[in-house]
Amino acid sequence: MPDASYDAILIGGGHHGTIIACYLQQAGLKTVIFERQHELGGGACGEELPLPGFIQNTCAHFTRFWAHPAYTDFNLREYGLKYIFPDQNEGMVYPDGTCFVGYSAFRVDPATGKEAYSEENVKKTYNEIARFSKTDAETYLDLLKKYQKKWRAAFREYRYSPPTPWGVKNALEKLCDDPVDGIDPVYQFMTGSQIAMDLFESPELQCLFMRAIETSTGCFPGDVIGLYVFVHVIGLTLSFESASIVYGGTHTITHALQRAFSAMGGEFCVETEVDKVLVENGRVKGVKLSNGLEVTAKQLVVSDLGVPQTIFRLLGENYVTPKVARRIRNIRYDRAQIYWGNMAMHELPKYKAVSFNPDIGLQPRLYMGEKDPEYISWKYQADIFTKGFPEKWYILAAPDSIWDRTRAPGGKHTILLEEFAPPLHLFSEKQWLKMKKEVEDLLLKQWQIYAPNMTRDNVIEAFITTPYDTNMRHPDMLEGGWAEGAMIASQNDRFRPIPDLSSYRIPFLKNMYICSSNMHSGGGIARGSSYNCFKVIVDDFKLEKIWEKKGRPW
Repeated sequence: MPDASYDAILIGGGHHGTIIACYLQQAGLKTVIFERQHELGGGACGEELPLPGFIQNTCAHFTRFWAHPAYTDFNLREYGLKYIFPDQNEGMVYPDGTCFVGYSAFRVDPATGKEAYSEENVKKTYNEIARFSKTDAETYLDLLKKYQKKWRAAFREYRYSPPTPWGVKNALEKLCDDPVDGIDPVYQFMTGSQIAMDLFESPELQCLFMRAIETSTGCFPGDVIGLYVFVHVIGLTLSFESASIVYGGTHTITHALQRAFSAMGGEFCVETEVDKVLVENGRVKGVKLSNGLEVTAKQLVVSDLGVPQTIFRLLGENYVTPKVARRIRNIRYDRAQIYWGNMAMHELPKYKAVSFNPDIGLQPRLYMGEKDPEYISWKYQADIFTKGFPEKWYILAAPDSIWDRTRAPGGKHTILLEEFAPPLHLFSEKQWLKMKKEVEDLLLKQWQIYAPNMTRDNVIEAFITTPYDTNMRHPDMLEGGWAEGAMIASQNDRFRPIPDLSSYRIPFLKNMYICSSNMHSGGGIARGSSYNCFKVIVDDFKLEKIWEKKGRPW
């Protein structure tokens, strides 16, 4: 049973709830987390799937949480959170037997997290690109120079800082004022496909960039992606940043955060749902649990739920104006839907493109698809939204068991597969169940184009989910999309999720906040929503600025 009162109450123990709870507890606030499910973590989860002995990341897979401030602030490596950093990063294999392999420009020391520029890997990536286009190879070097000099630092400051007010430029917008090392201002307004065509002349890199936008943010090439998505995706597409694999699977992140939280004296209650937020005289005084128990919040309440749940279910629509209610209902959730899951395999894929580059297949992110920028620009999304599956598939395979042998029994492998899917409401329950049955065979059929040994005989078992499954498990992932709100330019930064609620504060209440992925800086593990929410609370309650104590600008 929880105590009758706490300084701070967290509604929801998802990924961001576990992060901000650590910061609040460290700041001296007696903090409790109430989570309706049987365990903490939300999307930072994993299970023994598709069979015992195999570990599947059932929601988030590409995490890079070692770069989040919380990793060092709470010594999470000491609590069991360890990363592996393969030398290769992103790649793409094409039906004609050619491929692209990217090598990490910055290598990371797994013990210290120290990053070092690798001239050797930069040369390798340059030569890989030059096989398709010398011009694109030179573009790679030019972008890397700018990224290293200014973009990288600006990106991290942006991700881990609350949005600036309208009229005050953020760290990325300031780069548009630099004609030498900055970002072309037009990229603020271009679609992903326009940027791909503007930067690269080879269809190989054009398709890779457009497909990588989807994996990193859920946006399609026809979306206006904004500066944040542009810098994020370019750093991964061209392997500026190192790939990272969390040892033991994504749920290890949750385990480490929970251990750190508990070690500081924090409390959490699972299978405990908050039914209502209790308000008195314009101030939140606590919460009422589904079992009827009322718990007092002496100072503040933070919701780790999505905005619709927080406002409409926990508070009530009468607490917002009709305009704000309308805007909340108009938030778009029609991006980041995926067919997603793992195949347990007897042997690894044997790609035909190995004759083009022997390293192919050793990339933590390996895309497969045709060199057809016209299709992926215009028809790919249309096919998915109208038919359920694309005509031309652009699969992602992530063979993490190559490096992390805890993921599969000896001699076997587990490989994550991803392909994009339509929003939930476009198809009926019956249609979703049919597509779930079909998708496994369709994925294998496409995979065999590139690796003929990926036959049914090579598959031990598979577990592939659809947006229907995602929404059933994660109520805030409306339409079955993992981003908790499309990360298009009009729903990022100071406009996320809507301008009226972008400050992490519930503006009509003095001591209630929201920290979920619905907020800046968006969906995904290691994004800054909860950390930025904590920074707002620090300002409001005059708490110690831990980032200054640690010597960080953010």
